[in-house]
Amino acid sequence: MSMKPILVATVALSALATSAHAEFSMTVLHTNDVHSRIEPISKYDSTCSAEDNTAGDCFGGMARVLTAINEARSENENVLLVDGGDQFQGTLFYTYYKGKAAAEFMNQMGYDAMTVGNHEFDDGPEVLRGFMDAVDFPVLMSNADVSGEPMLDGVLNKSTVVTVGGETIGLIGLTPEDTGELSSPGSNITFSDPIEAVRGEVERFEAQGINKIVVLSHSGYNVDLAVAEAVEGVDVIVGGHSNTFLSNVDDGAAGPYPTMVGDTAVVQAYAYTKYLGELQVTFDDDGNVISATGEPRLLDASVTEDDAVVTRVVELAGPLDEIRREVIGATTAPIDGDRGTCRATECEMGALVTTAMLERVADQGVQIAITNGGGLRASIDEGDITMGEVLTVLPFQNTLATFDLTGAGIVEALENGVSQVEDGGGRFPQIAGMRFTWDPAAEVGSRIVSVEVEGADGTFSAIDPDATYGVVSNNFMRGGGDGYAVFAEQGMNAYDYGPGLDVVVAEYLTEAGEYTPATEDRIMTAE
Repeated sequence: MSMKPILVATVALSALATSAHAEFSMTVLHTNDVHSRIEPISKYDSTCSAEDNTAGDCFGGMARVLTAINEARSENENVLLVDGGDQFQGTLFYTYYKGKAAAEFMNQMGYDAMTVGNHEFDDGPEVLRGFMDAVDFPVLMSNADVSGEPMLDGVLNKSTVVTVGGETIGLIGLTPEDTGELSSPGSNITFSDPIEAVRGEVERFEAQGINKIVVLSHSGYNVDLAVAEAVEGVDVIVGGHSNTFLSNVDDGAAGPYPTMVGDTAVVQAYAYTKYLGELQVTFDDDGNVISATGEPRLLDASVTEDDAVVTRVVELAGPLDEIRREVIGATTAPIDGDRGTCRATECEMGALVTTAMLERVADQGVQIAITNGGGLRASIDEGDITMGEVLTVLPFQNTLATFDLTGAGIVEALENGVSQVEDGGGRFPQIAGMRFTWDPAAEVGSRIVSVEVEGADGTFSAIDPDATYGVVSNNFMRGGGDGYAVFAEQGMNAYDYGPGLDVVVAEYLTEAGEYTPATEDRIMTAE
């Protein structure tokens, strides 16, 4: 399919109108990929400390989101508030409360609807159904057949209608077509093509005379552009899944806000409550978009936290301290995660973390694990290991990211990894499933001497530059963080939203029972 999105921030067609019609303006407020960020977040998208929040260094959190929504409602008439999916998974608030905390705050904020994200299925249809029973608004998913799933049949609808300012608005939900592979929906649900699903619901709406249609799409920015081009009659697509930041003023944005594809406005507002999307859209009497403008609101320290919500969040956080104190394993000796070690050579913590990563996804054909030494923030003492200690080692709430990469690309990644050792760069690679030798005296870019990949029988063979290997890393690196641009630019079949790295390591330690730290000569220097 040829996609030709018109990448402009504003569409204004009213000057082309040949006659005056009654216009209707609506403000679409939207969030997506909240991932259980109930508390404020740091610049790394992880939980922000109370001290940093007081100092004004934090973003988002439910208390700021509520304030921003209330402010936007006071400034605009005819407000629609929607969510693009993946409220579930990401912090201990989900681990402990599942969808209950999210439901409570979304009800308080007065959401009109949301779509199902793939992570809404992480604990099966039962938890999703419990969330749906708890919220005061419809949860939608058009591109799936749930008729064989008793928990969702007759409850989870493809679309709905809401009334905003006296006008009827048709809302359609989308979730990733590969949700069956990404999450745990069970065998009773089948997923289908998003374009055909949306087209079918649009035709049904239009047959009823509904001419203002918004798609809530947890399918990723590129899919949203494809849907917008392929399906006539869609006015707005509120996106999610790809955590795409759109803006007209930030040079780091992936595109303008909104991105126009013909007369369809496509929006998304990054993730983790850092922004509240705010789109102003005006329709003519026939339901055609004649103007679409906006910009996400940054929820930084300038947005005052709602006092009542702050109090409630503290109350909900109380039991989480018990989780942080929970013993999840034990170690026979201290596990070295010292910054000086993990950013210069193989370290015990790096060996533990990458081994846990690789074992988690080995059944997916993944052969190699790479994580950045700078992502390991502490050591662990001998004896019992608590979840709090694991969270201290891995505080960034990174997720597993899997992708395919050529052997040449892997060597390029390793060259980047050893390029800043002299400066203590956090990009130094901790690895599993392979071993390499490097020369600290060589020039940057030509330091890797040899690379070998471990086979299923435990033997090693030289990496083949032309072969393709399955790789697991973290979502920060997969997106090009710490200089790993090769992961972002050449990684194939990528999925960046796997389980949390802290959860993977904790579950590995629990299964290990009593862990003995060690290194395995995975990283060697040339003599």
